[in-house]
Amino acid sequence: MKKYDAIIIGSGPNGLAAGITLAEAGLTTAIFEAKDTPGGGMRSAELTLPGFTHDICSAIHPLGIGSPFFRTLPLEKYGLTWKFPVTPLAHPFDDGTAAILDRSLETTIQSLGIDGTAYQKLMGPLIDHWDILVNDLLAPLHFPQHPIALAQFGLQALRSAQGTINSNFKAKYARGLFIGLAAHCNLPLDKSITAAFAFILGTLGHVIGWPTPEGGSQKLANALAAYYSFLGGQIFTGHFITSLDELPPSKTILCDISPKQLLDIAGDRLPSKYKQKLQAYRYGPGVCKVDWALNAPIPWKSKECQKAGTIHLGGEAESIILSEKEVWEGKHPEKPYVLIAQQSLFDLTRAPQGKHTAWGYCHVPRGSERDMTQQIEGQIERFAPGFRDCILARHVIKASEMENYNPNYVGGDINGGVQDIYQLFKRPTSYFNPYSTPVKGLYLCSSSTPPGGGVHGMCGYHAAQAVLKNF
Repeated sequence: MKKYDAIIIGSGPNGLAAGITLAEAGLTTAIFEAKDTPGGGMRSAELTLPGFTHDICSAIHPLGIGSPFFRTLPLEKYGLTWKFPVTPLAHPFDDGTAAILDRSLETTIQSLGIDGTAYQKLMGPLIDHWDILVNDLLAPLHFPQHPIALAQFGLQALRSAQGTINSNFKAKYARGLFIGLAAHCNLPLDKSITAAFAFILGTLGHVIGWPTPEGGSQKLANALAAYYSFLGGQIFTGHFITSLDELPPSKTILCDISPKQLLDIAGDRLPSKYKQKLQAYRYGPGVCKVDWALNAPIPWKSKECQKAGTIHLGGEAESIILSEKEVWEGKHPEKPYVLIAQQSLFDLTRAPQGKHTAWGYCHVPRGSERDMTQQIEGQIERFAPGFRDCILARHVIKASEMENYNPNYVGGDINGGVQDIYQLFKRPTSYFNPYSTPVKGLYLCSSSTPPGGGVHGMCGYHAAQAVLKNF
């Protein structure tokens, strides 16, 4: 068997990022992937009807295009084209109005009415300093390159999203928009650090946008895999690794897997104290996801929603705060917070001429086997009467089935573990180097390491940098 400098288990964004980083440094590497195609959370398929391309997991990619590592790669040469909606995000209300997050800060301010000035005071400095903040934010704990700018960000970001809106905004528009952004974190919104997610995602919307890969998220995976292969890396698909003993000889192994899987495949090599720490790693709630093939665009009451790539459903902030709290209490909200993506409005390759696709999910208790289609579609109908009449076919993935599709999604948790203040940087344990393990040459590089969930590849990049320092 060929001997490699490094082997990577898993070809998600972090596994591919790790492989590319090491291959660019001249190391011989190989990636072993359980599925028949590379991609992890970046996959697309005809889930409903022939000719309708749906994103199985990730869909909209502000962190993908904003990733400091991905932006250094020549992915456009390998088939990646970003498609930008007219408006990154809309947040509708029951009266037919909507708040929007536009690339233009001024346009966004105008949509927020009396809270426009307060929004500008919060977001303006982040937008101005994003280029110097992003490398510090998407990294493990370290001495920052720009400590003053990061400290200014931290003063706001460490707060709860609920506390931030209560102290800054008066009307429903800014309150709803900010809470909808924060709710991506899948945490109770009265908890510390939940504001950080709104600040980061909102800033990305203004600075870069919230695009989608033309042809589906699989195109991003394919471009990364093609560039990795160009560098000499090898990808072996259809190999579900159940033990490290199944791998070819190598000096280093990087695992784009969760702590739960690491225990399964390497538990016999790990010290008992480290195993206990991995066993104590906490996973968050799951998601129930629905894809639709449609005979027409979603008939939103708000014209702003008809131009947006992403829609946050839930109405006023208090309703979203309640629904996310219910999920953490083990309940299934009757009016859940719902994320919708409507890629086919801006990417004509997604559906046959005149037809459309839609993608959406809501949060549910971890491991839930409940089908939330009725509740999700009820929220869409609430803001787009007649939506159900547009449906040609649907495909549902429950939280329990998410883990069957991708073992990294433990219980349907697509963030790779709880991202609260205690576990955001100390992922998966309190080791000084979060990517290393007590076993020489064995590393973790998944979203269960800093900086956490999202299609950005930075977990894999930083893990590979740790490997190169010790190689």
